[in-house]
Amino acid sequence: MMKKEVPTILNKKRCRVETPIGELELMEDGKGICGLSFGYERQENGIPEEETPLLLEAKKQLAAYFAGERRVFELPLSIDGTEFQMRDWKALLDIPYGETRSYGEIAKAIGCPRGSRAVGMANRNNPIAIIIPCHRVIGSDGSLTGYAGKNKALDIKEYLLKLEGAL
Repeated sequence: MMKKEVPTILNKKRCRVETPIGELELMEDGKGICGLSFGYERQENGIPEEETPLLLEAKKQLAAYFAGERRVFELPLSIDGTEFQMRDWKALLDIPYGETRSYGEIAKAIGCPRGSRAVGMANRNNPIAIIIPCHRVIGSDGSLTGYAGKNKALDIKEYLLKLEGAL
């Protein structure tokens, strides 16, 4: 499901996705989804806009998610990160819809019990927000912290958790 190859920019395609939380940018590299980020860069970034079959499927699944009709994404993912980041992102994928985990719980789950800050940094670098559900990670006291989206980041995290029934 997750691959550790670094694709070239030549293989990447991107598209804009309208959602209840604003515009998102969705990206694929010919092997899988490699990016989902908040906001959409309208300036030329060297990655062509093209709604490939995979991007269209991802848009369809995101629409179903936001409509409350999808709990699990079934998309090939193509991401690259450090060994720690890859373990973190895999642990995020294991958090069930409608549930949350603390940064400390994730750290323990990936074999680094004192690594809650490192988990926070790995989550911040999550290249595929929402699909790899970093929004499901909260503070040990139940507070909504650390969501790295652009403007109104914690509002977005709260929206996603309410959508999933976790709040």
